[in-house]
Amino acid sequence: MRRWCHAFALLLAAMPAALAQDFPNKPVRVIASSSAGGISDIFIRIVGEELHKKWGQPLVVENRPGGQFNIGAKACVDAAPDGYTICILPTDVLQYNRHVIRSMNYDMFKDLEPVSLLFFLTQGLVASSALNVGTLEELAAYSKSHPKTLSYSAAAIPHQLFIEGFKEESGADIVRVPFKGGGDAVNGMLTGSTPVAFFGLGNYISHLQAGTLRGIAVDAAKRSPLFPNIPTLRELRPGAELTQADFSLWAPKGTPPAIIRKIRDDVAAIGNDPAFAQKNLIQRALEPAFTTPAEFAQYLETSRVQVDRIAKKAGLQPQ
Repeated sequence: MRRWCHAFALLLAAMPAALAQDFPNKPVRVIASSSAGGISDIFIRIVGEELHKKWGQPLVVENRPGGQFNIGAKACVDAAPDGYTICILPTDVLQYNRHVIRSMNYDMFKDLEPVSLLFFLTQGLVASSALNVGTLEELAAYSKSHPKTLSYSAAAIPHQLFIEGFKEESGADIVRVPFKGGGDAVNGMLTGSTPVAFFGLGNYISHLQAGTLRGIAVDAAKRSPLFPNIPTLRELRPGAELTQADFSLWAPKGTPPAIIRKIRDDVAAIGNDPAFAQKNLIQRALEPAFTTPAEFAQYLETSRVQVDRIAKKAGLQPQ
């Protein structure tokens, strides 16, 4: 009897590894919390093409934008934890949401499994060239000379806080308009409906190069090598504390650890390839990360402390 129990225990222990070896045997869905055409959407589709070669199964992107990225996050929480649904979400935004949204119907720390921190992105404060502004001072002056006509969009709460603080200091007359993602923000800028935005710099590269948009500042530790003439926020506002924007890969709570490790390892193998990273990350103003699940979990705890500190200092209250 004891020998039989031992054999059964060994069989159970081997099942997760066998499950991961067989994974995937059907298409894998990835929920993108931003709109089509944004940085994370483009990135995960490119990764999906490479995973299709490796897995023999397609990665099917399902865009669920809106609700400060909570619609996509909740769809991830509600999905079956079998490895056939994964999600690309902005970690920093989700961290702040619990400080500003009262009716949060999920807990990112309890209801999701961290797979990997994929990349950090340089955020850019950019204006339509039609405004003819290139500095914060010029933006404030333009807004005052065109009262009640100027609007902006910003994905991350820290950047909304920065612009609102800038408005209070300078008297700038500019109103925030919510957008679902970087692709929508660019369209709003090009059409003139929302001519100022603070989103991932990668959304704007071709337009900055063409001169249809002008960069005012970037949120990064140092200037972007793609646009070295655009100053950092820390140069313009020394001492300002901002959390670095990022996107990460998640799975529904209860997804088998062996499958999570396989997904992370296969994605990391693609992202860490030097040629892939240069073309699809660095040239898009993205900084590769591709952490292990354990490293990602540690990052979440560290960033939670920082976000809580910033939220308290800013007096954020759930609405």
